[in-house]
Amino acid sequence: MSELVLNGKITEINATQVISDKFSKRTFVLETGGDFSDTFQMEFQKDKCNLLDKFKVGDQVEVSYNLRGRSWTKGDKTSYFVTLAAWRIGQGEVSLGQPQDDPNDTSDSLPF
Repeated sequence: MSELVLNGKITEINATQVISDKFSKRTFVLETGGDFSDTFQMEFQKDKCNLLDKFKVGDQVEVSYNLRGRSWTKGDKTSYFVTLAAWRIGQGEVSLGQPQDDPNDTSDSLPF
C-alpha cells in the first residue's frame, strides 16, 4: 500500500481512550480547506497517541495514515467500518486546498 497523506487544519483533539490493556486510541478532526473542503476524523493508536501532544486546535499539519477497513457481524447483520489510522504528524502547508506550482516547471506554453 502506498503512503497516504492529508494536509489540513486540526479542528478538534480528543483525549486518549483506553479500550483494553493492549489497545488505546486518540481521535482528532482534520479539515482540508479550499473550495471543496473535507472533514475527516482520524486516530492515532497505541504508543502513537502522544504524537498529538505538541499540537493544538488551529494548527496546520501534514498527516501520514493508513486506510483500514473491517467488518463486524451481529446476528444476521454485517456492518463495515473504515478507519483513518494516522502514524505520523508534522507541521503542514499554510495555504491548503490551493494548487501548488511546480518549481521545476519552466514551460510557459498553454496546454492547447
